[in-house]
Amino acid sequence: MTPDKATMLLGMYTQDVAQEAQTTRKVIAAIPEDKVDWAPHEKNMSAIDLAWHLASTEIWFLDGIVAGAFNMGDGKRPENIKTVADVLAYYDANLGPSLEKAKAISGEAAAQIVDFFGAFQLPAVAYLGFLVKHSVHHRGQLSTYLRPMGGKVPSIYGGSADEPFMG
Repeated sequence: MTPDKATMLLGMYTQDVAQEAQTTRKVIAAIPEDKVDWAPHEKNMSAIDLAWHLASTEIWFLDGIVAGAFNMGDGKRPENIKTVADVLAYYDANLGPSLEKAKAISGEAAAQIVDFFGAFQLPAVAYLGFLVKHSVHHRGQLSTYLRPMGGKVPSIYGGSADEPFMG
C-alpha cells in the first residue's frame, strides 16, 4: 500500500471510528446501573465487563496503530471501573485523544505493515477497519443484553422499539 492510499483510508476510517463511537457510547449508557453484573449465560461476560471490553479495546486499537505495534495486556477491567458511569468517563476521556493521535500519523506510518500477534500482518491503517468491525460485533452483543436487563435499546442504524427513527 502506498502512503497516499493509506492517508486516504486513514481519513475514511477515522471518520467511521468517530461516527460509530457515538452509537457505542449510547449503547453503553443504556445499561441499567443496577444490572451491571447481569449476563445472559454463565459463559457470557457481564454487562459491565462487555462494556469495558468494548470501550477499552477501541482505545487499545488506536494506541497500537499509533505505536505501530500491539501489546497483549491482560484485558481485565480495572478495580476502579465499577459502574456504567466509570466506563463512560474512561471512554470520554481517552477515545478523543487516541483518535486524534491516530488521525495525525503519517502516510508512511499508516502504510507500514504491523504484526497482530502472528495472526495478521496488515498495513497499520487496516486495523482501523478491524476496530470498527470488532466494536460493531460487541456492541451488537451488548445491545441484546439491554431489554432482558430492563433497559431500553437505543437507535443504532435506525430506530428501535424504544427509540423510534425520527426521519
